[in-house]
Amino acid sequence: MRLLPAAPMPPRRPVVRRHHGDEVVDEYAWLADRDDPVVLAHLEQENRYAEAVTESLEPLRRRIVAEIRARTQETDLSVPVAYRSWWYYSRTVEGQQYPLHCRVPVVPGAGRPRVDDPTAHHGAQAGGLPGEQVLLDGNAEAAGAEYFALGASEVSPDQTRLAYLVDLAGDERYRLRVKDIESGALVDEAVTGTGYGLVWSLDGLTLFYTRVDAAWRPHQVWRHRVGTPARDDVLVFQEDDERFWTGLTSSRDERLLVIQVASKSTSEVWLLDLAHPDQPAWVVAPRQEGLEYDVEPAGDGLLIVHNAVHRDFELAWAPLTTSAGSSVSDWSTVVAPGPGERIVAADAFAGHVLVSMRRDGLTGLRVLPRRPGAPGWFEPGWDIPVDEPLFTLHLGDNPQWQTTSLQLIRESFVTPRTVLEIDVGTRQQSVLKRQPVLAGFDPADYVQRRIWATAADGVRIPVSVLSRSDVVPDGSAPGLLYGYGAYEMSLDPWFSVPRLSLLDRGVVLAFAHVRGGGEFGRSWYEQGRLDAKKTSFTDLLAVAGHLLDAGWVGPARLGLQGGSAGGLLVGATLNLTPDLFRVVWAEVPFVDTLTTILDPSLPLTVPEWEEWGNPLANPQVYRYLKEYAPYENVVTAAYPAVLATTSLNDTRVGYSEPAKWVARLRAATTSDPHQRPVLLRTEMVAGHGGRSGRYAAWDQWAWEAAFVLDQLDAGALPKRRPASTGTVWTGPQ
Repeated sequence: MRLLPAAPMPPRRPVVRRHHGDEVVDEYAWLADRDDPVVLAHLEQENRYAEAVTESLEPLRRRIVAEIRARTQETDLSVPVAYRSWWYYSRTVEGQQYPLHCRVPVVPGAGRPRVDDPTAHHGAQAGGLPGEQVLLDGNAEAAGAEYFALGASEVSPDQTRLAYLVDLAGDERYRLRVKDIESGALVDEAVTGTGYGLVWSLDGLTLFYTRVDAAWRPHQVWRHRVGTPARDDVLVFQEDDERFWTGLTSSRDERLLVIQVASKSTSEVWLLDLAHPDQPAWVVAPRQEGLEYDVEPAGDGLLIVHNAVHRDFELAWAPLTTSAGSSVSDWSTVVAPGPGERIVAADAFAGHVLVSMRRDGLTGLRVLPRRPGAPGWFEPGWDIPVDEPLFTLHLGDNPQWQTTSLQLIRESFVTPRTVLEIDVGTRQQSVLKRQPVLAGFDPADYVQRRIWATAADGVRIPVSVLSRSDVVPDGSAPGLLYGYGAYEMSLDPWFSVPRLSLLDRGVVLAFAHVRGGGEFGRSWYEQGRLDAKKTSFTDLLAVAGHLLDAGWVGPARLGLQGGSAGGLLVGATLNLTPDLFRVVWAEVPFVDTLTTILDPSLPLTVPEWEEWGNPLANPQVYRYLKEYAPYENVVTAAYPAVLATTSLNDTRVGYSEPAKWVARLRAATTSDPHQRPVLLRTEMVAGHGGRSGRYAAWDQWAWEAAFVLDQLDAGALPKRRPASTGTVWTGPQ
């Protein structure tokens, strides 16, 4: 047996924390000090240990990367999108980490440039489409940096300048750059430390951006005159309530700046005339506790998605004013939710509105034609059909206000990402591009199913199951169960090329749509948040038990995966049944939950009190959180193998959460560390999403997946049974 180094065991330095008469000893609190060289040395030691333990998996990692690369068309173009007099698109080049963002002139009568034509691909390999201008080359921007992310990019109204946000650390704090497109020269990089969002004024002389406070909360909107020092910038809006985040965008007709201010349960929208950027903003409707609304400017009025009447929201119309706003009584209903529906959003165009919805646990889109000359009146709507029982359908990139066609994105677990165009007059759909998947990929080799597990309280929990079509539920297959279950976010089907390397090794992938997500509307969310949060964990356990009982996964071959808030789901469930899983894959996991939610100085904490509760103010909330927080509830038991991943510059979930959790797990587990190791891997220059750059991301994913496959005894490609075909649907809830 190969001799492995001893697992890192950080020293215990007890810190006592007291709240509501309760005393907690945290022996690893010191790991939160990232300025301590001892902490950094410990993270590096953990990385070396993880590499040593998994050294034998290097051939498997190389094979997985090779499989991903063989299936990927590395030199490729996106579908061009028309905006004013240009076609905008991005393209990738084999061997380069980051895409290039480009444009070519619109040639009257020539139509959209073909992206499924081999000639077009030869053009991309040679340097782009004829007449191309490269607006932004991510590879050049990232030169000399270990990390690069583009936060936003916006072309000026006269199409001569590009403003964009750059992050070179992974901490999601950006530098604003403005370049002249024709010459490529930078004309402004005075503003640093911004948040998300970027909007031009109509005259192209002014930019609006956000700033974050010490807790990384976007709380201000600023106005910057291009070419002037940042010290001359003007504060446009400030939100002082620490529960609320601030974001900004512009209306599709480019007339209005939209400032969205929202907590987890209340929102408020302000508007500003982009033709007069020096004038003050005005509120659409003053905030009311519990009232949530989003505003979509629609030319001659406002479309408002709100919850004042229906828990699952409705779409309303309101007049557009240029002074302090309206109230719910001024809003007239356009679309109310039907049974089992949730109104999510509205996108306005000159001649129609596209309504995003949820129905039967899936996404949906409804087109509402506008009645000419009748503000606020619409023709009867129609739903865009989809010929697949499990799918995700949403609006693509559609910047044009005046248009009679829409780009849509459709995909599923077995259907690669497909860009569709639909004529809203004739309702005809056409495929503009389907994500190319090479190396003999055939969707018929894979099957997606929806099955149902019964929760402890009798509620049926949907589960999406994905496998090769020759896998049968005979109780022998390895399986990996994925969950999230928070923030009303839904696990809608999405296609993944790397995932094929798991499926081809016989792994059954299951996605648990537990309560706390948004699959079935607001009620589904509310049943898994605040003082009902434990429902998410028991739902996940019910799904795991059903997969085993139904024979989809073999005993001792079930893995568990979750990231961020899904890491909380994974960690809490693991403590309830340590012996149920063979391996846990915890990505940037939110596992030191109580410590974080008790500290209002940390990023996200105060806004998150409406998601988890406020343990500082409420002793019942404190006790409830303490009962399920993963770090607080590690027990002496035979834990499965654990791989926890994190990044040193992660703002959303601090690296110390998985670092402390791993230390406590390793001290408590009674499992053989050679058979079921507990590993921590930290990316030292990255953020919440891990490494940047596609090849670096593939390497990271392959390293992690190889560990999981090895623990599931699924590293080899098995011989195949004769394949069946199709997608299996077992009906709605």
